[in-house]
Amino acid sequence: MTIAINTATVDIHPDAQRFFDRSHQLFIGGRWVEPLAGGSSVSVDPGSGRQLTTFAVADPEDAVRAVEAAAAAFDETSPWRQMTATARARLLFRLADLMEKHQEELAHIEALDSGKPLAVARDFDVAYAIRHLRYFAGWADKLEGATVPVNVPDMMCRTERVPVGVAALIVPWNYPLLIACWKLAPALAAGCTVVLKPAEHTSLTALRLAELVEAAGFPEGVVNVVPGPGSQLGPVLVEHPYVDKISFTGSTRVGQEIARRAAVGVKRVTLELGGKSANIVFADADLDHAVAGAAGAIFSNAGQVCSAGSRLFVERPVYDEVVRRLSETAAALRVGHQLDPRCQMGPLISQSQLTTVTDYVRQATNSGAHLEAGGPADPQDGVGGLFMAPTVLSNVRDDAPITREEVFGPVLVVLPFDGLDEVARRANDSEYGLAAGIWTRDIAKANRLSSLLRVGSVYVNTYGQSDAAAPFGGFKKSGYGRDMGRQNLEYFLETRTVWTDLRL
Repeated sequence: MTIAINTATVDIHPDAQRFFDRSHQLFIGGRWVEPLAGGSSVSVDPGSGRQLTTFAVADPEDAVRAVEAAAAAFDETSPWRQMTATARARLLFRLADLMEKHQEELAHIEALDSGKPLAVARDFDVAYAIRHLRYFAGWADKLEGATVPVNVPDMMCRTERVPVGVAALIVPWNYPLLIACWKLAPALAAGCTVVLKPAEHTSLTALRLAELVEAAGFPEGVVNVVPGPGSQLGPVLVEHPYVDKISFTGSTRVGQEIARRAAVGVKRVTLELGGKSANIVFADADLDHAVAGAAGAIFSNAGQVCSAGSRLFVERPVYDEVVRRLSETAAALRVGHQLDPRCQMGPLISQSQLTTVTDYVRQATNSGAHLEAGGPADPQDGVGGLFMAPTVLSNVRDDAPITREEVFGPVLVVLPFDGLDEVARRANDSEYGLAAGIWTRDIAKANRLSSLLRVGSVYVNTYGQSDAAAPFGGFKKSGYGRDMGRQNLEYFLETRTVWTDLRL
């Protein structure tokens, strides 16, 4: 298959094309199986509207099968439970090596399935997924307990770190492979078994990952992959008595429902949810750096990022200049098909998402906001995809829906401010608390402001940095728990305390 871009064509990686040419089953208990109800779905390239491939869709009974397979693989006598930590690490390293070998193929699958530019899919999504596997592989044989000096004579007390059990991993459509590995790597390093449910729109790289898991030699049932609608599979994965842990990334509304259902079974839950992050530019900032950073914070991945810097607060003396420069930057960005090497921003994921984003912009301009740049876009490459131009809005109130609600698109609201305490209060005036950015040459000012912001990540003179070792998550309705870092590993472990009477 080739995709037309102007008068040229772009070839799909041959291994990715072979993947698209096959149909795909569910991965349960180490085997590829048909769904019990025979359901299937079509993956569509959001940049062209063309069908990529078909894949099996699980129903609730299939989810039960997957949970039971994961529970069997977690049995005390199973090969996985008998495996040493070093052997678990070796499997994770092997999986990372296989992903690296197939990095270009994975990038093409991810780009075409999700709409992100190919270079981003290759150099960020796939590359960072591999880093996560290797980082947590290194932790597998370092999960130590402790000897506790208790005040009981002739008694030894120690703690052991043990896997929590079966983990349900529910991932979103904006970073399908990367977030799957955010969750999969620590779960497997800890010794858990998993059921991975990819998003309905972007299930393909999870299925290719399952093929690599099989090739790496993981025991049957340790990793199970069941694409399907969250409305049907979610309740099973959250409520099944064999599931001990749920790790979810997605909308706040769905996260709230997961928390309610999981509470009944007293299950362990981590939630990484929505955001409406403030990005703050002071008058003393390096404006070249700040404008480029602000553009990247909102237009990366077409704004479909939970931590996107969608509220830009600019100190009043430089407000007009920043608005002008950002508008020029937005207008110059090339929107197009994700395989076009000139593409800087791809399509949105679905027609419903495009409609939602354009409705927000239309409502804002109807209420008096100034459209400085952007709005609904015709693709520049002649392909009929789901495109939205990078959009900048000014003259917007703090209490406007577009300022307060998560739009999840390439839409930036620019707001003036007059002082540090004022901007701290306004930045915190949100039900979310995921991330914030600060742009200033005054490091004391940056440190003071960062201490006032009620968010999980603060970026100073940068935005959106990520590393497998650095925890990521939010305050307030942005969720609880953390992905990445040693802290994430802790959420897949339990502490067991062992007492031994030394007199016997």
